[in-house]
Amino acid sequence: MDYYIIRKFLGTFFFSIVLILSIAIVFDLTEKMDDFFEHQVPLREILLDYYLPFIPYYMNMFSSLFIFISVIFFTSKLAGNSEIIAMQAAGMSYHRLMVPYGLSAALLFVLGIVLGGWVIPRSSERMLHFTDMYIEHFTSDHARNMQLEVEPGTILYIESFQRRSNIGYRCSIEHFEGKTLVQRITADRIYYDSLNYWHLDNYTERRFEEMRETLERGERKDITLPIIPDEMFITAQQAQQMTTPELRYYMKRQRERGSGNVKAFEVEYHKRWASPLGAFIMTLLGVTMSSRKVRGGMGKNLGIGIVLTAAYILFSTVSTTFSVNNVMSPFMAAWLPNLVFLAISIPLYLRASR
Repeated sequence: MDYYIIRKFLGTFFFSIVLILSIAIVFDLTEKMDDFFEHQVPLREILLDYYLPFIPYYMNMFSSLFIFISVIFFTSKLAGNSEIIAMQAAGMSYHRLMVPYGLSAALLFVLGIVLGGWVIPRSSERMLHFTDMYIEHFTSDHARNMQLEVEPGTILYIESFQRRSNIGYRCSIEHFEGKTLVQRITADRIYYDSLNYWHLDNYTERRFEEMRETLERGERKDITLPIIPDEMFITAQQAQQMTTPELRYYMKRQRERGSGNVKAFEVEYHKRWASPLGAFIMTLLGVTMSSRKVRGGMGKNLGIGIVLTAAYILFSTVSTTFSVNNVMSPFMAAWLPNLVFLAISIPLYLRASR
């Protein structure tokens, strides 16, 4: 019976993915057809760089919807055919009936962790690059008023930086020992060479030793800074391109540097754990709603299921927006939808088991 239920669960899940994503691709293609023709995008790039990564990306994003609909669909059929009644008549308790559902949810949980943490970041890199080139330009080639701690005690400020030329204008580098300023370098221009090598033009260097100050001026000075220009232009959209270890390391580095561009990355990190865990909650809620035989078939259960999953996805999106706008913490934004729906599922499960 466990094998039978697991096969029904996973089979319905992947069938619903193929069905719904096929419809989504058709709608997306219709919407973006003008952009493809306008930029004369080759068919190979459309298929391999956009729609091939499109499938795992949206499969993971709407996994809660797929799981909930799958559970309601095939469990309603089991109940409608009196199969659940037969299982219980043979001595299987309601709690024992949940075991194969839990095993299936565990498999989907592991799949979600792997997809969200490693597979999708690598594939979405191509999709986001394609989107930036042909559909919606979201990367910037120019940054202003950047101030960050590049290493402990070293503060870098650049008034203006051009990404294409790797040249910045009006910069200062300050070195602190504790809270004491020991060195300050200002320059009219700073540009990046390679391997963390930077060059300063028309620089002024001041060193402070107790009550004494040493002044040095020159046309050029070579320095090393543990930062590369690409790190200055990472946007919130690029959080999706980082694997989970890379995301964790980036957040750590940004906090050390005092950067405020961390909220969206923290939300993305927590969602990579919270969203797969939603597989258990959606499974529990789906079984409790559809395990009883009701008059009228599965239509009512399916309708309620679609409304609830839409509310879950909307709740997740709204809470993410609140976090980015500093209304709530990234942890709470990622986990609050799960906590709310878990609070709904447990009383329903206890009632159904009785």
